Amino acid sequence: MHRAAVVEDALHEVVERRLRGRGWQPVITAYTGYGAPGWCRVMARIVLTRQAGKRKQREKLRGWRSFLTSPVNNTVVRIRVGDDVTETRTDRSGYVDCRVKGDLAPGWASVRLSTDGAASVDAPIRVVDPACKFGLISDIDDTVMVTALPRPLLAAWNTFVLDEHARMAVPGMAVLYERLVNANSGAPVFYLSTGAWNVAPTLTRFLSRHLYPAGPLLLTDWGPTPDRWFRSGQEHKRSTLKRLATEFPDIKWLLIGDDGQHDQEIYSEFAHAHPENVAAVAIRRLSPTQSVLAGAIPGPAGDPEAVGSGGKTWFTAPDGAGLWTLLRDTDVV
Repeated sequence: MHRAAVVEDALHEVVERRLRGRGWQPVITAYTGYGAPGWCRVMARIVLTRQAGKRKQREKLRGWRSFLTSPVNNTVVRIRVGDDVTETRTDRSGYVDCRVKGDLAPGWASVRLSTDGAASVDAPIRVVDPACKFGLISDIDDTVMVTALPRPLLAAWNTFVLDEHARMAVPGMAVLYERLVNANSGAPVFYLSTGAWNVAPTLTRFLSRHLYPAGPLLLTDWGPTPDRWFRSGQEHKRSTLKRLATEFPDIKWLLIGDDGQHDQEIYSEFAHAHPENVAAVAIRRLSPTQSVLAGAIPGPAGDPEAVGSGGKTWFTAPDGAGLWTLLRDTDVV
């Protein structure tokens, strides 16, 4: 195991032992999962808190608070789907990511999570109808929310300091997503990001406040892995896209991102490898100033073939209204 992971595990063990000695108890944070009739993917995390199940709700929340947690690793978690109960264990960072069997009807459902010493919670599950043939996979940073990643100082400010109510939505994107979902009844929306799971509750509130369609967040853990210092955000996106293509082979996805990071390259690779799973690619084009803030080199404005599209239609515009103008008269919608 990588030295950083060994050090992190040892630190977690010491902190957990001391916090439990002070009366801290585990609490379950359930994330939105997804699935289809017969199975679902359940995601959650267990950490220690002073008052399990009674964490004080603050009117204003700073991002850094979500990172001051102590995970509960290798503890048994019970997942109840109807009358079926599956037992699993948290990983070394306190996370649960488990595919379980269960009979859930298409639409929104929930499963029950429980562990010793913590209050049980319900985890929402987006159950995709087998008849569904279209869905959305969207990036978050600079696609639905103005973040200006990966510029280190600004990214740290947005993540750890900025009040969640002060974060800005990208103009027109929520309306675009709502129109796409309304035009394709039952279409699922997945939000794929390199962000840490710690900020999932903050992102969920942001998306709800700005009227984005509800959907699972597919995030990652920023900590050390057994073989490297940090997880690869790009690899996280690539592997998640491949997983969704395998789990929903009949769905053609509209891939939505921006040209400030690596979305174009990752989407292009996926479109080449899985053309049967891609309806089109929609890229939000950053302004020259936004591109510089995001650490990218501004390219030719409006050039849809700056990255090979894998034979798929490639749309690009500076905001949601521009993308809708391009999409509305096509067979994608």
